[in-house]
Amino acid sequence: QVDRYLYPLRLSDDVLLDVMARFQAEMVKGLGRDTNPTATVKMLPSFVRSLPDGSEKGEFLAVDLGGSQFRAHQVKVFDDGRQSSQLESKSYPTPKEVTQGNGAELFDYIADCLSDFMETRNLKNKKLPLGFTFSFPCRQTKLEEGVLLAWTKHFRVRGVQDTDVVSSLRRALQKHQDIDVDVLALVNDTVGTMMTCGYDDQRCEVGLIIGTGTNACYMEEMRHISLVEGDEGRMCINTEWGAFGDDGALDDLRTEFDRELDLGSLNPGKQLVNTFHTSLLQAKCVVKTRWLLWCDNTHFWPHQPSPLRRAPCPSRFAKRLHKAVRRLVPTCDVRFLLSAGGSGRGARRRLDAALAPFLLPPGTLREVRDKMRAELEYGLKREAQGKATVKMLPTYVCGTPDGTEKGKFLALDLGGTNFRVLLVKIKSGRRRSVQMYNKIFAIPLEIMQGTGEELFDHIVQCIAEFLEYMGIKGARLPLGFTFSFPCRQASIDKGTLVGWTKGFKATDCEGEDVVDMLREAIRRRNEFDLDIVAVVNDTVGTMMTCGYEDPNCEIGLIAGTGSNVCYMEDMKNIEIVEGNEGKMCINTEWGAFGDNGCIDYIRTKYDREVDEGSLNPGKQRYEKMTSGMYLGEIVRQILIDLTKQGLLFRGHISESLRKRGIFETKFLSQIESDRLALLQVRRILQQLGLDSTCDDSIIVKEVCGVVSTRAARLCGAGLAAVVEKKRENRGVERLQITVGVDGTLYKLHPHFSTVLRETVKELAPQCDVTFMLSEDGSGKGAALITAVAKRLHNVGQK
Repeated sequence: QVDRYLYPLRLSDDVLLDVMARFQAEMVKGLGRDTNPTATVKMLPSFVRSLPDGSEKGEFLAVDLGGSQFRAHQVKVFDDGRQSSQLESKSYPTPKEVTQGNGAELFDYIADCLSDFMETRNLKNKKLPLGFTFSFPCRQTKLEEGVLLAWTKHFRVRGVQDTDVVSSLRRALQKHQDIDVDVLALVNDTVGTMMTCGYDDQRCEVGLIIGTGTNACYMEEMRHISLVEGDEGRMCINTEWGAFGDDGALDDLRTEFDRELDLGSLNPGKQLVNTFHTSLLQAKCVVKTRWLLWCDNTHFWPHQPSPLRRAPCPSRFAKRLHKAVRRLVPTCDVRFLLSAGGSGRGARRRLDAALAPFLLPPGTLREVRDKMRAELEYGLKREAQGKATVKMLPTYVCGTPDGTEKGKFLALDLGGTNFRVLLVKIKSGRRRSVQMYNKIFAIPLEIMQGTGEELFDHIVQCIAEFLEYMGIKGARLPLGFTFSFPCRQASIDKGTLVGWTKGFKATDCEGEDVVDMLREAIRRRNEFDLDIVAVVNDTVGTMMTCGYEDPNCEIGLIAGTGSNVCYMEDMKNIEIVEGNEGKMCINTEWGAFGDNGCIDYIRTKYDREVDEGSLNPGKQRYEKMTSGMYLGEIVRQILIDLTKQGLLFRGHISESLRKRGIFETKFLSQIESDRLALLQVRRILQQLGLDSTCDDSIIVKEVCGVVSTRAARLCGAGLAAVVEKKRENRGVERLQITVGVDGTLYKLHPHFSTVLRETVKELAPQCDVTFMLSEDGSGKGAALITAVAKRLHNVGQK
């Protein structure tokens, strides 16, 4: 049954060749003086007689009417030998009362918007030439004059058809005594598309629009245009091919869907090619994008779709279009090149300019790797204590599991908005296993940012509830405390908080021993007692958890809400701890890398805005570029900037977008999923209160990808420094090592882990690195560290 409905939409090459022949006949008919009045394809002369040659310069205004937005542009073209230009734009809505009102109201609205734009750009004191992009079929007798033939695209403005739209605009502008503009050119958006790419490549001679409407233009030899006097040179012809078939020439191809759609439209019986196009939109999942087509005799070169233009499905539609053209005109090599903004030049360039600082080349990543390596080395030195940004904190964890650990252990896990208490049972021998029982408790914001005493009293209350729940309140069990904040340790059971991260700001904690604070809170409650054996970082726990499965695991990586790494360092390299034998795990606390300004040159203005709005401005700069807690906020800042430029959300910054923290990192993971269609991306944005179009969805997806890719690349550069250090410590030509990894960014983001692994391989080519996902490093890892500490303590006593 489905095939029965879809079969009429499938057209063979023979049918397409026949359509091509019919269309060519209509083109010839449209170019003839005598036959043009009855032609459906109007072949309108545009009086654009040449493409840009690179000598253009100056400052210009442009206005663009033709879709859901009206746009005003200021364009500066520089005579610098590089054909460079600069564009500033502002978008205005086109409300229904304007698009379906009367002509005077429409042109007054255009003039009002232009006046507002000139005032915001401080241009009212200048006399400037204006180009008017009017994306509707007009009959022109000269470049600065155009009589509207018919409205399209749901515009139905009264009193404009069969009148000169340039004259109407001039009359409206004359009402504004404070602006002085000269309307020099009226162009169609299709012609603008061709001219935009013609500015970069003079071989561009065909413009194609496939979006809300569809149209094409091309440079025609003057001798073929009997509508215009003269035989020399060329002129751009605006085909207005949307009306092809209005005389019934395509009735044999129209389906019942086409007819129903036509009958329900504002202009039944007209613009049937657009009706075909809309049927396609309804029949298939579509995305909007604009295309530019140009022909030469050298090669066929398909391009990736621009996220700023409009068309059905950028990948599938484009590929099918390329293939069809190649099959139907095998004697022509056709290159499809995306327009960077036919109606107003530069939108793509402005998006590229905003995102360019996030695209870190290999050389920059190598510099980051080398700077990280230098900071790691510096942090291990005695004289660096108190001065190093990468703290390189000794953990006093001096061994990894060997399989003999056994017993019952408690573990506490504090590192985010939730707090966990766990009972971990470890069995050794042939039935070696780890069993865990846990309960999760919330940490309210008022506790996170209250006093230290309130925070630790809340923790102890949660422990009491868990012990009661498990029926073990009377047992004095050994406990490992995963405390996922930077601590300076003097022994395995003593940890002085260096500084809060991750949104915690409890007072009277920094500079204090968190183990002592926990013991005092237990004494205050006076209900139970615990043997606190170890205070550990979640990164160390991650390494130990994977070390239980793979003895080759000597590095732990967290890529989640926060970002950190630890590794087993040779004791002889740790100047702040006595002894040269064996190894000790170093908690790098690399999130503070760059706090001394060493990576300021790769920080963007968006990073600075996120930093300044954070709870700890100027601190944890590397973490703010690589961790899940901040990536969504970076994306939000970019989206605000792009919206201000008129590139997103119709230029309107919604209240939702103004809210800090609304764009959680989990949305990045969802939006970047390869399995998610753009309509689903749009729904996610709408759930966030962002009224988006499909165009917006494409841009948002690109922004998310750029931000998360940079995070993964930077994280990979840091990790490459660590594995290279391990290789040199061992004195081997080639290192084989395992990295234990935890964190939602690594586990749940569709591309982060792949990009991270590829970057490490690229920047540390002499290291074979295996990545192992940690199974509850902060809980199970804390218990294993406690068990190892107990084992080593017992060995020491013996």
